[in-house]
Amino acid sequence: MSVDRVVSMEIRQLDRPGDLGWVVQVHGELYAEEYGWGMAYEALIAQIVADFGKDHDPARERAWIAEHDGERVGSIFLVRGPDEGTAQLRLLLLHPSSRGHGLGARLVDTCLAFAREVGYKRMVLWTNDPLVAARHIYLARGFKLTSEEPHNLWGNELLGQYYELEL
Repeated sequence: MSVDRVVSMEIRQLDRPGDLGWVVQVHGELYAEEYGWGMAYEALIAQIVADFGKDHDPARERAWIAEHDGERVGSIFLVRGPDEGTAQLRLLLLHPSSRGHGLGARLVDTCLAFAREVGYKRMVLWTNDPLVAARHIYLARGFKLTSEEPHNLWGNELLGQYYELEL
């Protein structure tokens, strides 16, 4: 006899004790394992998360956690960009154990829906060339590559990429 197991995948606002620390930890661990990015990368993530945790505008800035069977597996942040009409997408991540279920796309869609709801006119993001799956999600939603810049911030030669989407 076969028993079908119901898999629960949900996206919720980042609002529970441990959420901020988890975002830093999982980014540090996964990007070190997958791309060889070290402590400087984790420190950048820690600063972004700390800034959000202590000084974000909940009416215009949010973060979300993806959960798979009650376990945290992903994140995304939306913060104010360089001007009042621009939102910035940050810290999209999905743990390898939960990839391939559409959660990454759902995180981005959640972020985009909120940005539109609160009146942002465009969204920008910065990513790096090895992050192919994330880039695929962005391009599928209409983001356009606006510029590229080589850098060596975390011990690897990388191509930083800037994307923009008119909302």
